[in-house]
Amino acid sequence: MREQVMRGRVLAALAGGVAACGAVALAAAGIAASGAVPAARAAVPAAGVWGRAIEVPGLAALNTGGHARVNSVSCASAGNCAAGGYYRHRGRQQGFVVVERHGVWRRAIEVPGLGALNRGGQAVVSSVSCASAGNCVAGGYYAVSSFLSQGFVVVEQHGVWRRAIEVPGLAALSKFGAFVTSVSCGAAGSCAAGGYYQNRDASEQGFVAVERSGRWRRATQVPGLASLNVHRIATVTSVSCGAAGNCAAGGDYLDSHYNFQGFVASEVNGVWSAAIEVPGLEALNTDGDAVVNSVSCGSAGSCVAGGYYTYNNPYAQGFVASEVNGVWGTAIEVPGLAALDNGRDAVVSSVSCPSAGSCAVGGRYNTQDFVASEVNGVWGTAIEVPGLAALNKFGSTLLSVSCGSADNCAVGGRYLDRHGFQGFVASEVNGVWGTAIEVPGLAALNTGGNAKVYSVSCPPTGSCVAGGVYATRDGSSQGFVAVERAGR
Repeated sequence: MREQVMRGRVLAALAGGVAACGAVALAAAGIAASGAVPAARAAVPAAGVWGRAIEVPGLAALNTGGHARVNSVSCASAGNCAAGGYYRHRGRQQGFVVVERHGVWRRAIEVPGLGALNRGGQAVVSSVSCASAGNCVAGGYYAVSSFLSQGFVVVEQHGVWRRAIEVPGLAALSKFGAFVTSVSCGAAGSCAAGGYYQNRDASEQGFVAVERSGRWRRATQVPGLASLNVHRIATVTSVSCGAAGNCAAGGDYLDSHYNFQGFVASEVNGVWSAAIEVPGLEALNTDGDAVVNSVSCGSAGSCVAGGYYTYNNPYAQGFVASEVNGVWGTAIEVPGLAALDNGRDAVVSSVSCPSAGSCAVGGRYNTQDFVASEVNGVWGTAIEVPGLAALNKFGSTLLSVSCGSADNCAVGGRYLDRHGFQGFVASEVNGVWGTAIEVPGLAALNTGGNAKVYSVSCPPTGSCVAGGVYATRDGSSQGFVAVERAGR
């Protein structure tokens, strides 16, 4: 399980989920979770209509090396979004950002200043977060040399991308490389970044760095993580900010028994508390392989963490844990998930909370995908993503969940049919999930049969965006975006 989901940390961070902005659903039409939803529902309005996938404007001109993809998207409001990823040019890999303004996608650009930092020719934007239209943050890593990587952040202010900078203080912590895996903004000019750094002895430790009033402070080791991380392998996989100076981080570490355990840490009024093992997770994690894949905060002190644990080797199960009024509660198996996967193999890959007590998760079980929602603090029963089984002939993977408001969400990922891997999206409107569909227009682009939705983002005002990758017949790859408009 560890090899499938977490080892090769940078790839896992880029593929998973990349910081979710929204949540997931509670039940399929007509299926109510105990104590969570009314017995009857009003008529369901028509879902928004997903537009055709398009190649990211300007990316082909950058991507002369034939390999590019969108790793992360974030929307501050309808028609005002940002996306980031990477492309190849003259044997070098470089990070890019692209923005949507008033519903129009501008041309992708190389992250300003990243070329000068990226002397080793391997750079990636792994995560993007937008606090408001024209005010976003992106983070990732670049290669200082052929054997040393470093984490960076770059800020967009009032619609202008500033120059990328090495995360302050990270070089002093890191002796053999560092990576930003996740960024999140509680407000414009108040954001957080998390990831991990490596030392010469091959040990790894998780870090966080915060932006205050538009200025990035020095990265610090997650407080208390060193005492948990006895055997020196730890990372921050996800960060989320419910308000300025009030964030959460989650990830994993290797404990004194050589077991991987999941942890969470909270920032309150600008001060990070000591990391703790997710309460109750060790009791579930009897085979010693657990991780927090995603965290999301609906408000200050109200967050949810999700991931997986293992038992009865090699079986895995998805879990959620909720923070209420600043206190983390006990981890629980996602209700109903064991019935879907026959108790064998499930993972929570993405979490999203549009408000306190209203959150959702998505992930996979066996060869299928699921969603489940928290309504008024009560978790409903997990359901299979409607319609996905009809598309998915040989396996699927849900990678991202996002909700603009309670019970109004979107998910994205990929499935495998007879023609190869295809990207899918599904939308929830007023608590009812619509049928999963192949991203419109993606098949025409994906002539090489290898497409995937890496990230979805839904702003509070509706109009979601999906981003990812597709392949062409010559084996090259390209990044795409697709927009859902109106009607949500």
